[in-house]
Amino acid sequence: MIRLLIAEDQGLLSSALEMILNLEDDLEVAGTAKDGAEAATLLKQLQPDILLTDIEMPHKSGLELAEELKESSIKVIILTTFARDGYFEKSVEAKVSAYLLKDTPSDELIEHIRSAMKGKVYYEPSLITGYMNNQRNPLTPKEQEILTLIAKGATSKEVSAQLYLTDGTIRNYISEIISKLGAKNRVDAAAKAKENGWL
Repeated sequence: MIRLLIAEDQGLLSSALEMILNLEDDLEVAGTAKDGAEAATLLKQLQPDILLTDIEMPHKSGLELAEELKESSIKVIILTTFARDGYFEKSVEAKVSAYLLKDTPSDELIEHIRSAMKGKVYYEPSLITGYMNNQRNPLTPKEQEILTLIAKGATSKEVSAQLYLTDGTIRNYISEIISKLGAKNRVDAAAKAKENGWL
């Protein structure tokens, strides 16, 4: 029996997935989580074989969960509407077993679950093509950290205080970020990075 935990903040979709998967003789939905924090708690309690997760959820994203489970025996299948290169790149780095879009037919999803248990990896082909043709994340981890704080509304002074860097250093970083992303200003830079799934 393959035991699954579903992490999905859309209640209707979560219920539908649970119903469909429980119809299979070899699959059992051990639990459902409505956000990333609840999923993290249930993962510890239930120890499922597979986490079937969305990416964008409150409190903790599916990608953060995948990163945390990278070295564990629990396999991760991403099921999302977001075909963003940055998300795909992070999923590959987190060694997810499958990256699927939400319009994947249910019978295919079930087969990908079984394949994941056999150690096979599957990525939606359109994502691979897009990823190969598009720009990689040009930001360094430090630049991403700074831009994340800016996206949350922090001023240069607040960012420098939080990261223990001088105001001048932060301004240099912001200037470099804007240049790399071809943005008009820091707000535009944050929006572009978010749009590409780099934040």
